[in-house]
Amino acid sequence: MTDDASVIGAGTPDGLERLWTPHRMAYIKGENKPTGPDSASTGCPFCEMPKLDDDEGLIVARGALVFCVLNLYPYNAGHVMVCPYRHVADYTDLDDAETAELASVTQRAIRVIRYVSAADGFNIGMNQGRVAGAGIAGHLHQHVVPRWGGDGNFMPVIARTKVLPQLLTDTRRLLADAWNSSAVDE
Repeated sequence: MTDDASVIGAGTPDGLERLWTPHRMAYIKGENKPTGPDSASTGCPFCEMPKLDDDEGLIVARGALVFCVLNLYPYNAGHVMVCPYRHVADYTDLDDAETAELASVTQRAIRVIRYVSAADGFNIGMNQGRVAGAGIAGHLHQHVVPRWGGDGNFMPVIARTKVLPQLLTDTRRLLADAWNSSAVDE
């Protein structure tokens, strides 16, 4: 009788190293994504996060109109999103105050991430609408993704796997601790 591993091929020596990322299956299956219409705030994770304490919600900083939160499924360590508290889908629907605070919190996030992790560059952007790649199309959010020389390698391209060197809770703590530090602005 064969064991289960040999039946499905797992564990069969083949000279390849394996990096298992089972946490990604939650994202693939749509966990934490709203199931109702985009216009509904019920079940929207970006509407629910601010109701949690910062540690549990992975919130790095809170402003009057927007907040900065770690991405639960990051492209890189330190990948944050800046979200308005208001459930709004389109950038043109933000009022002037929300637009200004979204910009200033994004700038602060860049400074803090650069200070904490010496990022060499950033990808910053929004995907508006499902056809544009928005995973949660009903609630606008701006991604701030730190980048380092050489961080794009074969893993995401060939293996569809991203290697993250730090736990989300540790990343949140580092960023939150530095958020109000004057050293970030020096």
